[in-house]
This record gives sequence, C-alpha cells and structure tokens, in this order.
Amino acid sequence: MRLRHADGSTLHLAYCSNVHAEETPDAIARRLATIAGRIRARTDMARIGVGLWLPAAAAHHLRRDGDARARFRDDLEQAGVEVVTCNAFPYAAFHAPVVKRDVYRPDWADPRRAAFTVDVAHVLADLLPDDVAQGSISTLPLGWRAWLDADGRRAAAEALTDLGRALQDLAEQRGRTVRVGLEPEPGCTLATAAAVTEWVADLSQPMIGVALDACHLAVEFEDPAKTVRRLAQAATPVVKLQVASAMRSADGRLDDHRERLGPYVEPRFLHQTRAAPAPDDGRVPGTDDLPEALAGGLPDGREWRSHVHAPVHRAEGTTQDVLIALLDEVVGGPAPVTTHLEVETYTWTVLPPAERPVTDHDLADALARELTWTRDALLARGCTEITP
Repeated sequence: MRLRHADGSTLHLAYCSNVHAEETPDAIARRLATIAGRIRARTDMARIGVGLWLPAAAAHHLRRDGDARARFRDDLEQAGVEVVTCNAFPYAAFHAPVVKRDVYRPDWADPRRAAFTVDVAHVLADLLPDDVAQGSISTLPLGWRAWLDADGRRAAAEALTDLGRALQDLAEQRGRTVRVGLEPEPGCTLATAAAVTEWVADLSQPMIGVALDACHLAVEFEDPAKTVRRLAQAATPVVKLQVASAMRSADGRLDDHRERLGPYVEPRFLHQTRAAPAPDDGRVPGTDDLPEALAGGLPDGREWRSHVHAPVHRAEGTTQDVLIALLDEVVGGPAPVTTHLEVETYTWTVLPPAERPVTDHDLADALARELTWTRDALLARGCTEITP
C-alpha cells in the first residue's frame, strides 16, 4: 500500500514474501494471489505491497526469459500486488528443515552472490509500477563473521563496487534506479548499523546503502536516534526499513529467561541472542543461537534480546518500543529517511504452536494485522493513506 508523508513523498509499505516457501515464479505468483486477496479483504487495501523474495534460480530464469517475466508481472498485477522492493538476503531453500548459517551462503566474496543480486535488480526494474522510478534490494552484510578474512573482505568490497557500477548502468539503460542496502545482522561481518555505516562510507558507491532492520538493531542494543543521526552525518542512503521486532526477556534469573524464551527454540533459523551491556561496559555479550544462551552462555540479571522476528503488532515480550522509536526517526521528521518499509516477520511458520498460523487464511489474517498496525503507526506520525 501507499501513504503520503507530510512532505509530499510517497511511502511504500509491504510485507516480505520470504515468509512463503515457494521458489518457482509460477508457484510464487499463485501463493501471492491467494494471500494478497485475503489481506485485501481484511484491510480494505486496494493494492498490497510485497517485498519480493526471488530465490537465485527464479531470479536467473526471469531475467533471461522476457515472456516469463511479463507473465509474472501480469499475474502480480491481476492479484493486486505491487513490488518496489526485493529481499535478496536468502539465496535459496529458505524454508529447508535446517537453515541456520546457510542463509549467509554464498557470501559477498563468492561471485554467485553478485550474480544473484544483479539478476534480482534487472527483474525488479521490470516489476516496478509505471509511476515508480526507484526500487530497493536488501542483502546480507558481507557474510558470517568467521568466514571472511582480510582477503575475503577485499573481495567483497570489489564485488560491491562492481555491483554499484552495474546498477548505475541499469539506471542509465532503463531509467529505473535500483539501490542495494546491506542489512546489518548480529553475528555477521557487519553486525551493527554503525559498522555498515562505516563500511558504506569507505566504499563510496552511491548505489550501495543500508537496509535498516529494527529487529537486528534492537538485538544489538543500538539506539534508534543515534543510528539515524550517524547515517545522516555519513550521508549513507537508507534504501529500506525492515519493520520488525525481536523477542525480549526482561531482567531476571536464568530460569526466568528460559521460561520466557525457551518456547522459541526451533531448528530452522538462527536466533542470535544478546544481553544488555553492563552500566560500566559498552560491550554487548552474545551467543550465536538461543539454545547456547539458555544453557548459561549469557549473564543473567540483565535484559536479553533474541533474533526471533516477533509479530510487529505484539507489544508484550518484544522490542516493539524500539521499532516505534525507529519509526519516529525514519518517518516522524520533516522528511522521511527512506520511502520503502517492509514488514519482515518471516518466522510465522516456526513460532510456538499456540502462536502459529495453521491455514493460508490464518497466515493472511496474521499478515493483515501486522500491516494494519504499521499503517496505523504511520498515520499517527502524520502520514495519510493514498487510495487509487
């Protein structure tokens, strides 16, 4: 859906389709048609924005087959779906029984990552609505921290510099600008927004910026106001905001943390977990997964936050307050920091059974609640809804 910011800018609000397991263009289009129809019925939205996840094989096929790409676009238009942003973080098999660190493969030192991202950019340039000239793509922040040595980082920098040139060529050829944002994530080479800001400034490539994820920012205990101020000072473009919350366990003993967070242990995704820094120490203690924390890997007596994407409309036991503070910074000022906002709760299928949607209708209703909450949050910050 679209909203108007007080300064006249058009904001695009979407949900991220990596919540769905389908990996071929036809299957993706059918799934989106089913879900979007239900969301539209629940929200009275004429168009549903989708942050599109295209696995590498699907992106490669659509880039090279113009007829297939045209059919795909037509299918989405008929379903009332519009695409201005893509999620190119997962490469493939995002709904395998076990994903964990595989989501960071290939990393930016591997040529497959750049090839995939360029494929997605070309497809997105064709999927953009006729009245939209700018698209965005989110990608991983180089790779998992242990996998990239100095040579790997240099290779990643070269790959991203080349990507920036390819995106500039695309803009000149097609008249459509597609920017890529590195998405800071705990445990990765660039784990924080501060680290991505510094990296992008050194890269000095205007087509490469940051994709801010409110869940990841909260897990690393980064301050929203300081983060946005630092990005502005460095003139780092924010190409997208991932609207997301993490799970939180307030101060308590280890048994308290186990009671609150234990139900969210599951085998598919990595749930990096952090404890609040001590008052006299800015260091954020962390574990690479939630079971390690619950086994005693973090200090108790402090707040814990875990990389479990919680429904954004849920306040209890989540970092929704951090998300709200970030929305204040991103859209609450005289001009928006970014115009692309994507609700990214991809974890619906692995939440505890009592919280997990069972049917497609259940999932669509859950996504509709998230989009409605986000829309209302934007309206409360002076935006107005645009109806076609």
